[in-house]
Amino acid sequence: MHFSISPPATMPGLQARIDGKTKPPGSLGQLERLALQIGQVQQSLSPSLDHPHLLVFAGDHGAARAGVSAYPQEVTWQMVENFLAGGAAINVFARHNGLQLRVIDAGVAHDFGARDGLVDAKIAFGTHNAIEQAAMSAAERDLALARGAAIARGLADQGCRVMAFGEMGIGNTAAASLLTQQLTGAPLAECIGRGTGLDTVGLARKRTLLAQAVGRAALPPDADALLVLAEFGGFEMAMMAGAMLAAAERGILLLIDGFIVTSALLVATAIAPPLRDYCIFCHRSAEPGHVVQLRALQAEPLLDLGLCLGEGTGAALAWPLVRAAAAFLNEMASFASAGVSGQA
Repeated sequence: MHFSISPPATMPGLQARIDGKTKPPGSLGQLERLALQIGQVQQSLSPSLDHPHLLVFAGDHGAARAGVSAYPQEVTWQMVENFLAGGAAINVFARHNGLQLRVIDAGVAHDFGARDGLVDAKIAFGTHNAIEQAAMSAAERDLALARGAAIARGLADQGCRVMAFGEMGIGNTAAASLLTQQLTGAPLAECIGRGTGLDTVGLARKRTLLAQAVGRAALPPDADALLVLAEFGGFEMAMMAGAMLAAAERGILLLIDGFIVTSALLVATAIAPPLRDYCIFCHRSAEPGHVVQLRALQAEPLLDLGLCLGEGTGAALAWPLVRAAAAFLNEMASFASAGVSGQA
């Protein structure tokens, strides 16, 4: 699968437009850098954030039944039902911040049947146990990438200019830890956290099991990202990576959530490094592995609220800041238009 993604070109006049607003240069801090990025991604002096969507990809992990999570695997499908009923945190934040929420079944171990509000893109009823064997086949991985890409392209065709990413899947912090260790070269211990709230004994068990997975796969440090994804990833992660790549190819701004979403981004940027420039990093997760990821991507997130829920909650909470950056660029008066004297 090939994606043609180029770095956003420098937009002539954009920095001057930002500097010409009625404020001291740089006084809006990170919002000014954000406005510059938005304008360059869209190649516009007056960018539009039309039809923003938040995509929650759900999938199960075979390793969950080995004891890497504090919650049973059944919570994945139960939380999907909660999303569909409108009762989860991400439903609340998306509603209040004007984000269109879509829930995608990438590979949940449950038969939902035809349901309003659920996109059925299921690859299989969960991955294999990555501690014992590859999580997915190459064919399953490629199908997940392709289905994610198709979802993103369909939304782009409908006029979507912004896509935020979220996820749900018991056991997915374990998969994210393995992807992070392999793709960044960081020590495994730095990539593993408590996930859904493991106690000290549970955390020790998780570390032992993930070390077994690393030893089982025995991948070289420079292993291809697609191979790493098949060995350790989840269907929701593969589908997110495909959606990110296709969205960036269409010039869509990407809102990146926390640890799990960023693990999918590590795969996607390994496939197409320019993708990094289309991403707004919304928050710093309390999961220790997220610090490793952000360091590897040289990313500074907008928020640091101690969040570790996932679902795209950090992206939804950061969305008003993204809107504010575009709004000041589009609506704030310039020194010339307001008749205000500039610097002497």
